[in-house]
Amino acid sequence: MNDHKQNDKFKERQKVGSEIDQAIEKLSLVHEQHMKDYDLNQGEDNKHRLTGIHETAHYSQFSFGVANRMASIRIPRQCALNGKGYLEDRRPASNCDPYLVTGAIVNTTVLN
Repeated sequence: MNDHKQNDKFKERQKVGSEIDQAIEKLSLVHEQHMKDYDLNQGEDNKHRLTGIHETAHYSQFSFGVANRMASIRIPRQCALNGKGYLEDRRPASNCDPYLVTGAIVNTTVLN
């Protein structure tokens, strides 16, 4: 199972920029809470996994970037080149509850 959940709320493939920028801004505001939601140990497993090395972002820092595997939120290069696409949240642990993670992402980026 891929432990990086893709938020494909952009099924209609909104332009990269305003929609994705807004989603990233919203995700940045709840980074600490999402880190607790993203593994079944209230974030403790992610503290060991997300060290800032080995192609991971650091647990305590929110980051984003195009084709940046060291970022919390990654925008695939092709999406940036096409001016449309999706974002990838690279923070959830492999032991996450995918329903809780999806709920957290949707509540933050779509419903708020």
